[in-house]
Amino acid sequence: MNLFEQEIKENLLSVAPLADRMRPDSFEKFIGQIHLLSAGGPFKKLIEQDSLGSILLWGAPGTGKSALSQLIAKITKKYFEEISAVDSGIADLRKAVREAQRRLNFKGEKTILFIDEIHRFNKTQQDAILPFVEKGIIHLIGATTENPAIEVIPALRSRCRIYHLEQLLPNELDHILKNALSDKKNGFGKDKIEIDQKGVDQIIALSNGDARFALNVLEAAFYSSEKDVNGTKKIDFKLIKKVAGDSSVLYDKMGSEHFDHASAYQKSLRGSDPDAAIYWLAKMIAGGEDLKFISRRLVVTASEDVGNADPSALMIAVSAAEASEKLGMPEARIPLAQATIYVACAPKSNSSIKAIDKALTFIQKKGHSYPVPDHLKDSHYKGAASLGYGVGYKYPHNYPNQYVQQNYLPDKIKDTLFYEPGNSGAEKEMKEYLKKLNV
Repeated sequence: MNLFEQEIKENLLSVAPLADRMRPDSFEKFIGQIHLLSAGGPFKKLIEQDSLGSILLWGAPGTGKSALSQLIAKITKKYFEEISAVDSGIADLRKAVREAQRRLNFKGEKTILFIDEIHRFNKTQQDAILPFVEKGIIHLIGATTENPAIEVIPALRSRCRIYHLEQLLPNELDHILKNALSDKKNGFGKDKIEIDQKGVDQIIALSNGDARFALNVLEAAFYSSEKDVNGTKKIDFKLIKKVAGDSSVLYDKMGSEHFDHASAYQKSLRGSDPDAAIYWLAKMIAGGEDLKFISRRLVVTASEDVGNADPSALMIAVSAAEASEKLGMPEARIPLAQATIYVACAPKSNSSIKAIDKALTFIQKKGHSYPVPDHLKDSHYKGAASLGYGVGYKYPHNYPNQYVQQNYLPDKIKDTLFYEPGNSGAEKEMKEYLKKLNV
């Protein structure tokens, strides 16, 4: 880089947002992702030996995907070219590749092509990347907030190593914020600022592991604060709350977060943990999830995992689904919460889903599809009896205790059992009842 380019870079940095100015320029300054960047670890060694190849960085917003990519380019001494899949297409990709080829031919300089939000490229666009990665014209670093196993085509995944960046911990965010407050070159170290730990903790709580969000809130609070008579900017809890707006909820109702949170919600209901179930419900509501989607998960779980151990659970879940649709937000949260707690605390049985799946497998996979026995066929029409339909059927209400022994399955499978009652709640009583009938 010549002096003119260096001056341009410094001028751009001086007007850049705090989050951009505080990007680390060495491993020592990179905070978080210890599982990748620990001393002597394989990921760090591959970077230092320039053997990393093309990679996909998968992680939530503000976990350091862009910063780490720029750091990799600096350490491996490669040209860093960045495009965003949000507003770029195949033409932009080809232009970037032509420039990469030119640098390689005339300067011997390799290029890292950083594609932000790579999951937003469609299949055709992702396919277009393959030959350039294959030939080594570019070293691809694709950043994505979505699970690559779902959003990135297999052919591209097979040519890249995938690394997951974890959500930043509170102590890591605390370190990042305090670095920004003390850094005299890129942060606010030259300014007089008064902010207590309560204020810092408030930013950390609002950011939900997102370093960019945390630094943006700090910057907004800095520029919104007034200097006192001593020239000190005071940043307190109230100011932070005012400038932060809504917290950075880690939830994307259009992506894998949508399914991950629904999975966590259902598993918490199934696991009889009302606190966890309420938390995941709140995350989905705070993220703007479709109430119908939440209701379906609740109703399915009430039937699949509670079942006849407590038949009321299904009725309550269905009632909550109907009530939430009629009420809308914010009131809909109340019946959903009520039903969530009920389903989580109810006794559990998955006998119903096991029974139907066993019967479906028996019919569809094993080919045991038999006609209805004559005595069970519809006999409510003229001429049915002459065909033998309904003949020999025993009406249970004509017998003591409304029960009589007879076959309701085809003769070839008359002893097959599909339903195995559980031992929880009301289903335990069903089990005892069936046992008495079959004595």
